[in-house]
Amino acid sequence: MALTRRQREVLDVIREFVELHGYSPSLEEIGGRLGLSSVATVHKHVSHLVQKGFVRRAWNQNRSIELVGNDDHGGVAQLCLAGTIAAGQPLEAVQGTESITVPEDMVRNADRSYVLKVEGDSMINEQIRDGDFVVIEGRDQVSEGETVVALIEGSEATLKKFFREGPHVRLEPANPTIDPIVVPADRVQIQGVVVGVIRKY
Repeated sequence: MALTRRQREVLDVIREFVELHGYSPSLEEIGGRLGLSSVATVHKHVSHLVQKGFVRRAWNQNRSIELVGNDDHGGVAQLCLAGTIAAGQPLEAVQGTESITVPEDMVRNADRSYVLKVEGDSMINEQIRDGDFVVIEGRDQVSEGETVVALIEGSEATLKKFFREGPHVRLEPANPTIDPIVVPADRVQIQGVVVGVIRKY
């Protein structure tokens, strides 16, 4: 079963903590790593991981989260790290040739998917931060409100939420301190949609 973005983040924290310490993290430690102050919220995410078969837990014990070693859940995909994308002011689109390993459940179509490194904080309220990696599904048909890779004037790329406004397109940041970008629709080319976020601590 596929994980939500937050469930994947919780699972990644558990895996990294176990690899580093040799034992599982407490709910408080998981919450601390993800900036979640509510233990109940962390408990809910861990419960979903249990239901989906990614972890086991003895509910009457502390530090009792155990990773389930099931290859069906641990699949990975190798995607092209295609460059850097601006989550702020648009920057020149730069192509890369490296590759990066991503969770398989983030890849819907490997032939049309790639990864970009995020630069800037304009999408911070969508939990996309400076230095994160976003998994992109390449397509030009998108829905209102989706987070997209937009190419402006054929050379400047940016990561924003997409909205149509008559003959114009509004590229909306998820940061109240940054203004939206409004441009004629014929000056914008949508290159893909964000389908996953990877964060390295």
